[in-house]
Amino acid sequence: MPEVREVCRYVRSKNAGPFWITLDLYFHDREGFDRYANAPQLQPAAIGALYGVDRAMVKHFPLPDLLILKISYPRLRPQGGAMERDMHGGQQYIRLLDVELAASHEGVKT
Repeated sequence: MPEVREVCRYVRSKNAGPFWITLDLYFHDREGFDRYANAPQLQPAAIGALYGVDRAMVKHFPLPDLLILKISYPRLRPQGGAMERDMHGGQQYIRLLDVELAASHEGVKT
């Protein structure tokens, strides 16, 4: 199974306000997007487990026209708090890079 780093040309994370982080996955091409954007490993339950957040709070936004998948989840600590270790959320994408992806059974509906 390929890893996220292999099917995406660019992966980043960033603040989505003081209480949320957004992961952006830029796929190489339409085939990769259609095959992996809805992979089980990128669904709310898997992202919640990976980042230690409630899966019910994870948001999954496929953008097929741009070949981008956006995933948002609540920060464990508010931005700028005393225990904050990544003020801008720019390092949160790293643990996603090695996730192995199985092809989605449903594909992405466009």
